Amino acid sequence: MDSEKAPPVAPLECPACRIIDRADGVEDGRLYRIEALKIGNERRIVSALKRTQDHVADRVTSFAGSLNFVYIHTIWFGIWITINAGAVGASLVFDEFPYGLLTMVVSLEAIFLSTFVMVSQNRQAARSDIRADLDFENNLRGEIWAVHIGQKLGIDADHVERVVLEAIEGFRTETLSAPH
Repeated sequence: MDSEKAPPVAPLECPACRIIDRADGVEDGRLYRIEALKIGNERRIVSALKRTQDHVADRVTSFAGSLNFVYIHTIWFGIWITINAGAVGASLVFDEFPYGLLTMVVSLEAIFLSTFVMVSQNRQAARSDIRADLDFENNLRGEIWAVHIGQKLGIDADHVERVVLEAIEGFRTETLSAPH
């Protein structure tokens, strides 16, 4: 969304609010970037977005990532190979070595499991975006309170902002130059 297309906002009367408004580089009467959205509780939002297929994908992915899945497949492969190796009788063999049918079944299973995993990962990415928006709201709320309290205490906001920027720059310099 463009700040030029946003509805107008009344000018800010409070000196502390005007300081916050200038911090994003645009003095437009808003204490937030125009693209920021109102976001509520992360779990409530994510559960409202989930459909039946999402619940199924989560259950399948959860089961596929468990040790029960490994145990069941180990037993299944063991029985399959035992039967098809002729260990329980030649008349029961239905998939001779090199077990082409087993390979096809396992390949199809892998295709479907990877799809379920990707669906779950996409939803986790969306959840991460929601969490980032909630963090933004909380940070904005904290900044507004801090600036108002600082204003009431007579603290120079420009000085504080310079100190913060120096600290951030120092942290970035040290972090980026440190060997990993």
